[in-house]
Amino acid sequence: MIKFVNMKTKNKTKNKPKKYIHIYLIIGVFVGLIIAGCCGFAFYSFTKYKRDECWVKIAGETNVEFRDSLMSSLGSDYGTRVYRLWYLMGGNASVSQGAYRIKPGMSALSVARKIKNNHQTPVKVVFNNVRTMDKLAERVVKNMKFSEHDFIRACDSVLKMEGYKKEEYPAIFFPDSYEFYWNASAESVVRKFLSYYNKFWNDERTQKAKYLGLTPMQVSVIASIVEEETNKADERPLVARLYMNRLDKNMKLQADPTVKFAIGDFSLRRINHSHLEIKSPYNTYKNYGLPPGPIRVVSKKTLESVLNAPKHNYLYMCAKEDFSGYHNFAVDYATHLVNARKYQAELNRRKIK
Repeated sequence: MIKFVNMKTKNKTKNKPKKYIHIYLIIGVFVGLIIAGCCGFAFYSFTKYKRDECWVKIAGETNVEFRDSLMSSLGSDYGTRVYRLWYLMGGNASVSQGAYRIKPGMSALSVARKIKNNHQTPVKVVFNNVRTMDKLAERVVKNMKFSEHDFIRACDSVLKMEGYKKEEYPAIFFPDSYEFYWNASAESVVRKFLSYYNKFWNDERTQKAKYLGLTPMQVSVIASIVEEETNKADERPLVARLYMNRLDKNMKLQADPTVKFAIGDFSLRRINHSHLEIKSPYNTYKNYGLPPGPIRVVSKKTLESVLNAPKHNYLYMCAKEDFSGYHNFAVDYATHLVNARKYQAELNRRKIK
């Protein structure tokens, strides 16, 4: 029997594997490119930040300003990587404004995502031992975007609206460590401080002040004088009660710190007659009652010292002649004069003018 072979079919069978080889090669190349691309993207995205910890502060509203801030803070190469990833994620410069703390080891992708989602790192606002609003403004704005002028203007706007006089502003702020977002407005920060003040002056403390015949603001004024008068925490309650005793007897407070405040020179170590003659509502040697406002920003502990001051009959005090920082207290003026002469003699001996 003779078999006839269809040459067309035979050729198709022979060519079929060749066609598949081409397809496999194309697919293989395509997959390889995908894998290479993924590896490249992964390498690009997961590059670690290798510099020292730093802050990135974004203030500009354009992409160019945003990119420049990244490159300036993170370095040209790493900053560019972060910018490109942030851009691919659909980042918006105006939305990403804020401050971000970047630590060594963070990947470019995680930094880009953090900034894109506006996951800001709070900045610290720390102040203590502050006497004037200008100095307070200087401390508050140190890590904030707004200026000292913005802060003072916000105080005028927010606190005046709440009924506080300019002289009373220092009472609203308690020395401590606080956290805010860097780009928070000055008004929102002042309102936050006011909320802390209102929280402190709860019903219990307000009633304590009322029992002493004082308003919360008057407690703050007394506390400010006490804090300037002595840095000995265990002595502050005694000093606080002494000034309240003088107020009760309608005596002038005659507190040296108020004279220093009126003069504007806190370095004075010896108050003489010319100092006592200065005309100022803060000069308690000239005026009866309390000054119009606190002479410094006072701590919560000192406010508690006033509210919980133990009862005693002291009306006079004078720094101890041993310069220990403590005071000699007296019930009568004659004893006070003896204590004062001892201290003045020591000032003369040490040639302190």
